[in-house]
Amino acid sequence: MCDILARCVLEFCAMARIALVAALITLAFPAAASAFDAHGSARQVYVTGLTPGAPTVLIKPGGRTVTRAADPQGGLLFRNLKPASGYQVRSGGAASPPLTVISDQAAPPDAGVYGQSIPSDGYGYLTTRDGTRLAINVHPPQDVADALPVGVPLPPLPKLPDGVGATPTLIEYSGYGYADPAGPQSGIAVIANLMGFTVVDVNMRGTGCSGGAFDFFEPLQGLDGYDVVETIARQPWVAHHKVGMMGISYGGISQLFTAQLRPPSLAAISPLSVIDNTQTTLYPGGILNTGFAVNWAKERVHDAQPASASGGQPWANKRIQEGDATCKANQALHGQAVDLLAKVRANNHYVPKVADPLAPVTFVNKINVPTYMACQWTDEQTGGHCPTLAEHFGGTSRKWFTFTNGTHVDSLDPETFNRWFDFLELYVAREAPSTKAATIRAGAPVVYKEAMGIDGVTLPRDPIQEQPTYAGALAAFEQLPPIRVLFDNGAGGSSPGHPLPGFEQSYSRFPVPGTRGQKWYLRKSGGLGKKPKAKRGADVFRWNPHARPLTDFTGDTAAGENGLWTATPPYRWAQNPAGTAASYVTAKLRATTTVIGAGAVHAWIRSSTRNADLQATISEVRPDGKETFVQGGWLRANERKLDRRKSRKFEPVLSLRKRDVKPLPRKRFVKVTIPLYYQGHAYRSGSRIRVTLSAPNGDQPIWAFAETSPAKRAKIEIARSKRKASNLLLPVVAVPVSTGLPPCPGLRGEPCRTYKRYENRAAVRMR
Repeated sequence: MCDILARCVLEFCAMARIALVAALITLAFPAAASAFDAHGSARQVYVTGLTPGAPTVLIKPGGRTVTRAADPQGGLLFRNLKPASGYQVRSGGAASPPLTVISDQAAPPDAGVYGQSIPSDGYGYLTTRDGTRLAINVHPPQDVADALPVGVPLPPLPKLPDGVGATPTLIEYSGYGYADPAGPQSGIAVIANLMGFTVVDVNMRGTGCSGGAFDFFEPLQGLDGYDVVETIARQPWVAHHKVGMMGISYGGISQLFTAQLRPPSLAAISPLSVIDNTQTTLYPGGILNTGFAVNWAKERVHDAQPASASGGQPWANKRIQEGDATCKANQALHGQAVDLLAKVRANNHYVPKVADPLAPVTFVNKINVPTYMACQWTDEQTGGHCPTLAEHFGGTSRKWFTFTNGTHVDSLDPETFNRWFDFLELYVAREAPSTKAATIRAGAPVVYKEAMGIDGVTLPRDPIQEQPTYAGALAAFEQLPPIRVLFDNGAGGSSPGHPLPGFEQSYSRFPVPGTRGQKWYLRKSGGLGKKPKAKRGADVFRWNPHARPLTDFTGDTAAGENGLWTATPPYRWAQNPAGTAASYVTAKLRATTTVIGAGAVHAWIRSSTRNADLQATISEVRPDGKETFVQGGWLRANERKLDRRKSRKFEPVLSLRKRDVKPLPRKRFVKVTIPLYYQGHAYRSGSRIRVTLSAPNGDQPIWAFAETSPAKRAKIEIARSKRKASNLLLPVVAVPVSTGLPPCPGLRGEPCRTYKRYENRAAVRMR
């Protein structure tokens, strides 16, 4: 009884202290009428209309305070707050009414926000659950006429469905300038318009003319996506009152973050060219990708700034100059964007609570709607790691994936395009694809001329589009195996580099059933054999990340003249200078060997420095004297520890936790594993498989590694013996291959060069 009484007294005293603090704050800041606007949000409070630089206090429900100064736009954002009622903001003698901070659970506290009316055509704003207004642009199918280049004939548009102008509708959502009235930047709405869909292009909060502040895939961005889906689906011009999502790259990744929340009115998603994990693009093998990844982050920082002549998205500044008062008001919180570059630097190791929410591989199992996804093994932007998502999509049985070699835009290649179109027609439009097949076939040459700079590309025959009824087409589509692999993309058309595969295979799941591991062991004189040699030996190379150019491509990185997405772009894939690498090749293959999956290089290394960043390059040395790039992998050697729980037989996963960093030992060999990114490649009979180990750089078009370790040059030795059996491991699948050697150059995303034998340098001694 005494203990209970004592606890009550202590609790009463604590409550009294909190009340006293609150009273003192009230005395210090008299409750004058608020001269600013403060709102509760999902684990946030945002304030606009403050005096720039004014000290502003957030009073939490328990009485604790946080004081910060308003930014030059008079905005302020308090993040990472606990959901509760009773927050208050005070500044300059004024006070806000009590504010409620809501949780980041999917369903909103009040679905009444979805009752807003959105016009069926043109630019406007959509209000989310926390009052933020997002810039949107609604493109009905007829907008395709305005989006086509001048002089390009318009194919016959599909007939609108019966009813009051209701059309099947798709949402395209990202931080790019999607809502730009002049047309979505880096968007593909025009293609969906050609298919007969209305497309709602949406700028993420904190970008363009949208309100709020930007942070890379924070929970609020997913909640905003949920709100967009539910609001648009309720519009009278939306067929079936269900919407789909579509988009490529950023607009594909955003679908995964939105769909994991399971908006009730979401019909289906179709993410193209996406990531599986932020780390596999940003820190491959633990090494910062200072090329594409860091440059992309810099662009997001610029685009998230308040719109002006020097920052933000130019189209937003143009609208402000033309009198868009909402766009101008929406800039108030743009200055509160998270410093993405600082965030990149601060998270150079794996911290689960930070990294997992940004890794789709950790949450795609929550997605429960029909899904169609396409990725490329050699995607120069996102990288070839997205196939690992396939085995984690456990929340839906209606899922289909297409994987191929190619560039970032090859998720739109004709075979993939056909399946994507069929999927959207069946699961969003709920129509037989045959009703619009003629239109998309007529428009295809225009699409490929604009997207890839290639003339004369048409769509191949598609059995689903030959089904006359919706029921028949749906039944046929749902009989398709979930996994489709297109091989030799670039070899199946009338000219090398046209985006058509040489052949294809389909499977029931991924990793592919029947996959077996094939090891080739490093040998003397640059050989690779199926058994290790008992005699000890080692090779040595000078570690130099500047031995070759940072990238193997310069010029237009899209569809411009000699651009990266064109048929045969002018790669500059340089040979490794003598002494700067160690290279090994198999004997001529007696039979075609097909690899589908990731794999690894297991190497016993000794370094003159306590750390060394390593790159492994896999290529095919062909009977015609040419060499084709296939795939690569990376490792920061002091982060070599594997995550045993996540690793699979053919897909080792690095821990990358700070606690697992371990310097390389002095003067002795240690085993390291270099995880390879995914490939789907048929190494033809008579070819040889090559693996080259070096410092990073020189093998990627826009990925680069300018901050490698060590800062100075080093000496790397690679052991080869029965005890230190360095080897290449690849996942091999039995695949019937009836096509001949593909053109070189010609395979999309895979540079080709004349093969030159590389002379390894033997280490002086081995212990």
